[in-house]
Parts: sequence; structure tokens; C-alpha cells
Amino acid sequence: MKANDVLRTEVLALLRGGNAHMPFEEAVADFPPDAYNRFPPQVPYSPWHLLEHLRITQSDILEFVRDPKYVSPVWPEGYWPAPGEQADRARWEETIRRFCADLCDIQAIVEDPSIDLLAEIPHAPGYTYLREALLVADHNAYHIGEFAILRQVMGTWK
Repeated sequence: MKANDVLRTEVLALLRGGNAHMPFEEAVADFPPDAYNRFPPQVPYSPWHLLEHLRITQSDILEFVRDPKYVSPVWPEGYWPAPGEQADRARWEETIRRFCADLCDIQAIVEDPSIDLLAEIPHAPGYTYLREALLVADHNAYHIGEFAILRQVMGTWK
């Protein structure tokens, strides 16, 4: 196996979770609807806020990679829903669906043999495809772990 193939395989494993961190699908499975908008003790956001933050941030990185005209949201408020925003079941499921779809698109970029992961992104000098894929994996792993801990604190695991 070529070094580039090994790199792709390892980055994909990191993006999918299951080695050193819980996969996203496992973290959100069977989450009770009555807890979507509940604020855990000492936490200024709800579980849905956290998932929507994950989705917004991952989408931002994906669009940065593939669209030279993309403009990122204002930091930090553009990366979180408004404090008073809430999710019903449809909005919760839409957040999860969009997160998973964007993650699949990022994985497709990593899997694409025509893309040199170590190359700079043409419209973003100094930024490589590898850097952006690792940034997604790092951010996701951090907050998926946080989400799992929030579930424990909130008593939402079955």
C-alpha cells in the first residue's frame, strides 16, 4: 500500500470515529426529544445547540474547501444558533441529516485519488486538504465527546 493510501485510510478512520472516540451516530442515538432544548447544569447551551454548532462548523470548513467565493460566518456568534433558538423533532433530525451529509462529502474529498491531500487548496494558499480534514476530525471528536458527557450528566442514556 502506498503512503498516500495509508494516509487516506487513517484520516477516514479518524473522521468516522470509533477508534479513540465515539462515532457521531452512536452519540446521538435514541436521544429523548424532551431533552433537545434542556440546558444541562452549568452549561450555557442545549444538546441541540451543540449539535447545530457541530453542523455549522463542519459545513463552514467544507464550503471553505470547495467554494472559492464562500464567506465564513462571523466568529463566534455565526457558529452557534441563537441562545433562544429551539429544535423540535424535525429540526433535530435535519441537523443530524445535514451533519452526516456534509461529513460524507468531506470523506469523499479525502477518498478522491485525484486530490493530493498535502497540496494547498488552490484558492486558499497555506491551507491544505489534509489540514482541513484533520480540523474537521479534531473539532468533531472534541464535541462528540462533550455531547456524550452532556448525555451522562443529563441522564439521557438508556
